Amino acid sequence: MANYLLVHGAWGGAWYWRPVQHALIRAGHNAHAVTLTGLGERAHLLSPAITLGTHIADVRQALAAEELSDCILVVHSYAGMLGTAVADREPPGTLRHLVYVDAVVPKPGESWSGTHASGTRRERLHAAEISPTHSFPAPDPGVFGLSAADHAWVARRQVPHPGHTYLEPLEFDPRRVARVPRTFIDCTQPKLATIDVIRQRVRDPAFWDGAWLPGSRIVEMATGHDPMISETEAMTRLLLELA
Repeated sequence: MANYLLVHGAWGGAWYWRPVQHALIRAGHNAHAVTLTGLGERAHLLSPAITLGTHIADVRQALAAEELSDCILVVHSYAGMLGTAVADREPPGTLRHLVYVDAVVPKPGESWSGTHASGTRRERLHAAEISPTHSFPAPDPGVFGLSAADHAWVARRQVPHPGHTYLEPLEFDPRRVARVPRTFIDCTQPKLATIDVIRQRVRDPAFWDGAWLPGSRIVEMATGHDPMISETEAMTRLLLELA
């Protein structure tokens, strides 16, 4: 029996992982999904006080509260920032594997916004500046390759994302993170533009001064940015392989 902790990306909540979470539990594993502060069913807590550090603490507290060790930590999109931080800060033995699902893989000292196009940054920062909760709204789920019922499900559940998480840099030791085996799931049809730089990085032998490629692998999925929704069975099979 394996322990899974599933972490959603921007604008989401634990609900994002529900189909996969239930499938992992049916397969006989422990599977917990986190909702980050200010999002999902915790949207009533949205405020300018929320930072990247708040969300890192959310994930670390979930590990502690659920008494998870030898854990498969699965992080989607923005939550790649959080998974990287957790792998850096948790003691050896806490994580068995770190799965980046079409997720941000930062350089030390880089923010989530660091690889985004200037127009994307300007739009999100302006939205946060004029928002009383210092947040920016979700895009249409069509950009994630979702349609029909999946599109409607995500569209009605997304909420604004805390803006201070966007510019805050993350300091970490890449070699410490690289002690944890890693999988990057590259979602290719359609490709989300904000992940383009990351796709190149995880194939670069020089990334993290050479620390990334050893102990890591890339798995391509011919689906959009949200494979836990658009390809639930395939996503579940990939995670079960790590059990």
